[in-house]
Amino acid sequence: SSEDGESIGANPFSQRLSMILMSKGCTFTLNTVDMKRCPDALKELAPGTQPPFLIYNGEVKTDVNKIEEFLEEKLTAPRYPCMTPKHKESNTAGNDVFQKFSAYIKNQVPAQDDHLQKNLLRSLLKLDLYLKNPLPYELCRDPKMTVSKRKFLDGDNLTLPDCNLLPKLHIINIVCCQYRGFEIPKDLQGISRYLANAEEQKAFKYTCPHSSEIILFYRDVVRKMP
Repeated sequence: SSEDGESIGANPFSQRLSMILMSKGCTFTLNTVDMKRCPDALKELAPGTQPPFLIYNGEVKTDVNKIEEFLEEKLTAPRYPCMTPKHKESNTAGNDVFQKFSAYIKNQVPAQDDHLQKNLLRSLLKLDLYLKNPLPYELCRDPKMTVSKRKFLDGDNLTLPDCNLLPKLHIINIVCCQYRGFEIPKDLQGISRYLANAEEQKAFKYTCPHSSEIILFYRDVVRKMP
């Protein structure tokens, strides 16, 4: 749900699924929902849940992880590219970054701010190291490689964990900059390269909500310091 009820709102889960569908090369229609004036039909369809959700053969799927699994299971090669990562570590890289970000921006105790920011930085540093460390396939090609040249978490193509992580990193940069005067450090070269590569991907660029939507959404989430 966006501020005007029509634009793409600041929902990383919706962007995640849109990225998967675009990366798969699917033709799909994005229907936005004004949650302030949520239609009764929608409430009856998936009571107590928030978009996004998927309807297939009359069955409603509301869990984003299950929707992702379903899309990967149904949209298979050779017609659609496989998006499951080849390295299991790619599935968990950066999986605690958004949690650390949430704790940081919701904090109301000034004395804890520095500690929570450092927790977020440590999480980002761990992700940065993963992105910079060569994966086994890279070392097979060049045993002397010390810094990875891959574009994304698992290689040079977007995979499912990228579709989960990239929308969250985008939100982190915008919200922290706006409300905390902080952004992901540019000297984290692995993340900087990762985000720059994402900007060149239509699946990311064309599914990103406008920065103003993200700022407005988090206006009531961010805790003001006393």
